[in-house]
Amino acid sequence: MAIEVRDVNKSFGKTPVLRDISIDIASGSLTALLGPSGGGKSTLLRVIAGLEQPDSGTVRINEVDATRLTPQRRNVGFVFQHYAAFKHMTVYRNVAFGLEVRRRPKEDIRKRVMELLELVHLDQFADRYPAQLSGGQRQRMALARALAPQPQVLLLDEPFGALDAQVRKELRTWLRRLHDEVHVTTVFVTHDQEEALDVSDEIVVLADGIVQQVGSPHEIYEHPANPFVMSFLGPVTHLGGHLVRPHDVALSREASPGATAAVVTRVVSLGFEVRIEAKAGDVDVWAQLTRAGAKAVGVQPGDTVYLSPETDARTLAAA
Repeated sequence: MAIEVRDVNKSFGKTPVLRDISIDIASGSLTALLGPSGGGKSTLLRVIAGLEQPDSGTVRINEVDATRLTPQRRNVGFVFQHYAAFKHMTVYRNVAFGLEVRRRPKEDIRKRVMELLELVHLDQFADRYPAQLSGGQRQRMALARALAPQPQVLLLDEPFGALDAQVRKELRTWLRRLHDEVHVTTVFVTHDQEEALDVSDEIVVLADGIVQQVGSPHEIYEHPANPFVMSFLGPVTHLGGHLVRPHDVALSREASPGATAAVVTRVVSLGFEVRIEAKAGDVDVWAQLTRAGAKAVGVQPGDTVYLSPETDARTLAAA
């Protein structure tokens, strides 16, 4: 394992932020720390980086106890959401900085920096200054700078959080491709479920300072450990005391055993899908159908429909 976190606790004042955290992160993997704001994601990342000291517990990086090592001695690269570039330095010098302070030979620095700038598609911008780059380009520069000293581990704290949605999508696709090329063990913090599902090999779901579940994107989505994970990892609806994914809800005009009767309140076209919103007594429920499925049923607001989970649907008892 590249990173082993064992029984880590961390409080700020009297407020516990991490509670008995134990996780393993495999060498060469791309792992997402996913959860709501205040769940402990960034604090855990900073504990791994050495920017925060745990109150108890241990952190091992590549089989070395790093719990009390300084960040400089952990051989980790770190990229923050709001990247602080050296504004008076060119892109080339920003990426070269970590190598220059380590007094690497100039020719080695030049070769490494140009390799990285080509890797992050900024080789044509080597002589520009950060102010002349877009937000997405600055974050790519930040990743190149973090990778320059060849760290054992790359840690990213909401690296695309300050960018607009379209640029975020482009960069997360790019990050996956970059990771597949360099194979450095990477851990990134996000509160964006789609980002975590799209990019990562493994997801660690954190909430209230506790690890709720660890698994592949498929495992987490299809087999959530508890109602919180199910609700956080995608849309859910309450149906007969259970949580179920709206696209796993069968909708019929005919009553059947166990089905929940509901009155349609709204029909929303979402391009290739249609959302059917309804009321079952005082409870709001909904189903997500294909356009063909919605057309076949042909429901309108005011119609009574009957909802039930598909036979192979994943359901959990509502909390």
